[in-house]
This record gives sequence, structure tokens and C-alpha cells, in this order.
Amino acid sequence: MARLSIREVDIIAPNFKKRLSGVTSTIAQLVPQQRAQGARIAALGPKGSLPENVPMLGWGAVFGLWQAPQGWPYRLWHARRNVEMLAGIIMRDILRMKLRLIFTSAAQRHHKAFTKYLIGKMDKVIATSARSGSYLRVPYQVIRHGVDLSAFTPPATAADKFAAAGLPGHYVIGCFGRIRYQKGTDLFVEAMVSLLPRYPQWTAVISGRITPEHKAFAEALKEKIAQAGLSERIIFLGEVPDIRPWYQSLTLYVAPSRNEGFGLTPLEAFASQTAVVASNAGAYPELVAPGTGAIVPAGDEKALEQAIEPYLAAPQMALAAGQAGLAHVRAHFPLKHEAEAINRVYEELLQEAAEKK
Repeated sequence: MARLSIREVDIIAPNFKKRLSGVTSTIAQLVPQQRAQGARIAALGPKGSLPENVPMLGWGAVFGLWQAPQGWPYRLWHARRNVEMLAGIIMRDILRMKLRLIFTSAAQRHHKAFTKYLIGKMDKVIATSARSGSYLRVPYQVIRHGVDLSAFTPPATAADKFAAAGLPGHYVIGCFGRIRYQKGTDLFVEAMVSLLPRYPQWTAVISGRITPEHKAFAEALKEKIAQAGLSERIIFLGEVPDIRPWYQSLTLYVAPSRNEGFGLTPLEAFASQTAVVASNAGAYPELVAPGTGAIVPAGDEKALEQAIEPYLAAPQMALAAGQAGLAHVRAHFPLKHEAEAINRVYEELLQEAAEKK
């Protein structure tokens, strides 16, 4: 998509991090959806940091922020990181640009003093879950993330199902995300080493990036799997270019994180008609409804294994939970609902600014 003129934009979603992250993925999904719903929004960030379909501003557009947009006294700056909040504060309070500031908080921990200071300077604050909101000391509104139901879909044909993956067994259980201690990959491996010998119809797959600082952690897991004689049944896929077909292949998805910001993977699994067992990290307890899977204490290896085993013993139970998960995510977590709710926050803030002007 060609870069937009600042005259076409009332709301700016800065994305100052070039590497892929959860925040980057959120912006990439939301901005096109929000613009399709009528919001005059565009992202701002390094070239190549977002997909081609995301409406973008060039850096030179910043100089247009001294001028108010047509019909409103201010533009909106929607930050999701500390550095983006800081940039907004400098532009609004020091450079006197015509801006009002919004921040979305996903963190589920007590904020450091500097972060508290930045958040206190925002005009509106959004929390991505009730738990993340509980750590805020300012008024906030909870808007949970949604999932793109046109991108993540249930298997439509036999070719979408597990048999097409060419792996041993009849059912597959998966764990996706960066391979590291925080994500609980080791907890999943321990559970699989214990359970799979008793359930030969199941195969486990693990997908995600292994960064250099976590290479030793990953190698230790592979060694544990090899020593258990399960290298052909607990398979590291690496970082696959498109994870969606693998979600469709799963009968059960496991999200064993020790800590998490929000955590979209259970919603992606539900949208693919896959049951979920998750820890109580992040927003997972707010996503997994009764009948769609199970929630266990974060970091509890035994509880994770005990929650997984009934689905391995009765695959039909997992299939039924996957169907319930699909209905649940379609009713409560479509991406368009998240976009609509955020757009309403924008409208409220613009109206408030106009009334005070």
C-alpha cells in the first residue's frame, strides 16, 4: 500500500520496533480492520516493519502534527510501548503538537516508576484484560484482543487435517511460540515425555523461534526427548512461515506459559476448531470458557500433565471441546469487535477534545 498523506489521517498507531512481536502483530491486524470500519488511522514506523497491506505514514508526516486535522482540534497517538508513549508526550507537551494520547497496556505486573509516570500522562488508557487493568492506577477500559476469523479457520477438507501432515499416529497435540523458559516449553516437553508412551495414537509438535540466548535451553529439551526415545513423536518444526495449517491439524493445543502479556494463541486455536489446555498466565483464564478446554496453575508441571491426559485418553472429548471453542471465539472474540471498541474510544476522545476546545 502506498504511504498516506497526513491529511488523510486522524489517528496514528506508532510501531517503533522492527522485529516481529506481539505488539507488532496486533498493529498489523488491527489497523487495516479499523480503517475498513471508517477510522482514519495509519501506522508509523521503520520501513518493512509491517506487512504491505497496513496503511502507513512516512516519517516526514510528523511535521504535519502541528496542524489540526480537518474537523477536529487534535489527532490521536495510540501508543503500545513506553518509547511510543514518551515520543507522544514530547510531541504534545514540549513541541506543542496537536495531539491527544492513548495507551494500551497488556502487562500483568506492577509497573516501574517511569512507566507509571508515562501512563499517568495519557489521555485515555486501554487494558487488554481485567488482570492487566488491575495493575493500573489510572482510569482504564478493558478491550480484549480478538482474532481474525478470516485468517484462522477450521479445517475445510481432509487435506487440512492431521493426516495431511504425514506424521505418525492419528492425533496431534501442539505447543507454539518462542522456545524459552518463560513460555513453558519445557513443561510441555515433560508432559509429553510422560504421556506419549501411554498414548501411541498421538504425536506432539513444537513450533517457534529459537533465539541465540535460548539455544542451550532448546538443545537440552531435544536431548531429553532423544533420551526418552521419542524424537519421532515429539517434533520441533522450527519457525514455520505460516502456522495456520498446523493449527488446523491439531486436535489439542497447549499454552503452558509461566507468564504472558495477553496471549493470542488460544484464540487462534479456537478459531481453527482446536481445544485448548492453558496455564493461568496472561489473559488465558479470560479466554478459555467451560467446555472449550482447561486452565491450570502456571508453572505446575503435574497439573498440566493431569489436564492434558483426559483429552489424550478420549480424543472425541478434545474434538467436542474444539467445536465448542470455535463457537465461543466466533461469539466473543472476533477481531472486528476489538476494532469497533477501540474506534469508539477514539470517537469519545475526539469528541471530548472538541467540547473542551
